Amino acid sequence: MRDVSLPFLRLTGGPREIGEGHGRAVADLVAHNLDLYFRRFAGEVSLSRDDVLRRTERYWPAVRALDGAFAEMVEGLAYGAGQPILEVAALNLRFELFYGEFSRLGKLELGGMPAPAGECTVFAVTPEASDDGHLWVGENWDWIPGVAGVLQHVTHPDGLRVLCFTEAGIAGGKIGLNSAGIGLAVSGLISDDDDWTRMGSPFHVRTWEVLRSSALEEAVDAVAQGVRACSANFLVAKAGQAGEGIAVNLEAAPRGVCTLEPINGILVHANHFRDPERLGIWQPITEEWRSTFHRCARVERLLFGAAAGGPISAGTMRTILQDHEGHPESVCRHSNMALPEAERYQTGVSILMDLHAGCMKVAAGPPCTFSYRKYCV
Repeated sequence: MRDVSLPFLRLTGGPREIGEGHGRAVADLVAHNLDLYFRRFAGEVSLSRDDVLRRTERYWPAVRALDGAFAEMVEGLAYGAGQPILEVAALNLRFELFYGEFSRLGKLELGGMPAPAGECTVFAVTPEASDDGHLWVGENWDWIPGVAGVLQHVTHPDGLRVLCFTEAGIAGGKIGLNSAGIGLAVSGLISDDDDWTRMGSPFHVRTWEVLRSSALEEAVDAVAQGVRACSANFLVAKAGQAGEGIAVNLEAAPRGVCTLEPINGILVHANHFRDPERLGIWQPITEEWRSTFHRCARVERLLFGAAAGGPISAGTMRTILQDHEGHPESVCRHSNMALPEAERYQTGVSILMDLHAGCMKVAAGPPCTFSYRKYCV
């Protein structure tokens, strides 16, 4: 196993200070991600640098209006990293820029257009099903090979502490937990209604708002309120007193949200809507997205199978995150070398969170190869 750690940033203060600290600490990685993403925009969804910047220039004023603190954090990050604000803003809108095109290309597949692959497998095990009575959340974050990730420990002026994973140059956090017992895991979804021009509150704004929440209702509202440009999945959880904890999965389409709850203490999701008709959408899921059905069914089968023999241990959860059935597009995902380079994805980080302890174990790549390191909020 490779014992490799992600850069770990300790940040404190208001939005501008947090952003500047992030940018200064990993300026080289921000530059790396900007270069990588602009190449992938062009190679994967045929968006030139000028196309991306024009779209960002249209979208960014809406972000400032929707969440001025997030925009301030991004602008501080750009300053700290010594990069143009518009380029860093594009990085923070990369979800909408990619997924809007993923939807369009998926709908055009019958015309011979290429299709991208899906990403991420998430689960929760609630206290009723875990062997220690804790609330657990796990994720394999599958994305573009080579994207530079960082871990952040952020202390806000109100005393709330957030421990999270993000990409270098993307403000806030996308997967993590906080000192109030809130946890978040995410996965991409695609629908025929995804459209970046709708300019709703972006994905990365919503993930950061979840991680800034102190109550489950507040975290759910951060996902559910308003209109979204593109679809996404949010598994939100909240640890309570010893032996108490709640998890809920929110399938968020652009104009509606479908809520899924645990069954016998187990909740699993990947990259497809369970009931798209309920939200009035359809999924342009093409062949390269179909591993989502396998990964979701596989984790459910393993977790429910483990539960049949007694409470589920953290060791069992780690083993499930390392599962290779269906390799290379397995739960522990590896690049499919049969695909063009622009369509290859792999597990970029694997995370297992204990929300009662306020700690998470992080592997800096496919967990079959990279060992987990423990971090606490």
